[in-house]
Amino acid sequence: MSIKTTAMTAKLKFKEKGGDIKMKKSRVVNSLKIQFPAKSANEAFSRALISSFAAQLDPTVEELCDIKTAVSEAVTNCIVHAYDDSVPEKKKIIKMHCFYDENNLLSVKITDNGRGIEDVKKAMEPLYTTGGEDRSGMGFPIMQSFTDELKVKSVLYKGTTVTLKKYIGKTNYDI
Repeated sequence: MSIKTTAMTAKLKFKEKGGDIKMKKSRVVNSLKIQFPAKSANEAFSRALISSFAAQLDPTVEELCDIKTAVSEAVTNCIVHAYDDSVPEKKKIIKMHCFYDENNLLSVKITDNGRGIEDVKKAMEPLYTTGGEDRSGMGFPIMQSFTDELKVKSVLYKGTTVTLKKYIGKTNYDI
């Protein structure tokens, strides 16, 4: 397991009612990078980690539960879908990058180097799963419902990155 913190500047996209997008630069206040084995025991670890990191923003209980649930779903997707049995355990890795900016926008990127998603649009449909009868196919819809923004980028046989964004508390931006 490794942890790295960095400082950076982020570009934020704000959607107005008319559908136009404004770009505004915002200074990243804190950042954390960590990687851990893709094991089911680490799903709880990822929830604890994001709770501790998000606590700096003084979230409500609801906001904290939302982001913990979304992160849990993303990490669980990596554990269940990214790597098959042919991949050695030491190569089954999940990377998590958390940061927040001066507008209290909490961003979490969860990345695996697994098999990728063949059809992201289809995978994001409710009840769609490649995980068999044991899976509900609700991972992406749950992530979407508990965050302000969800992005999924995937390349077959290279991996997937899920980006979750959630505003915490009051924000300091003008639209």
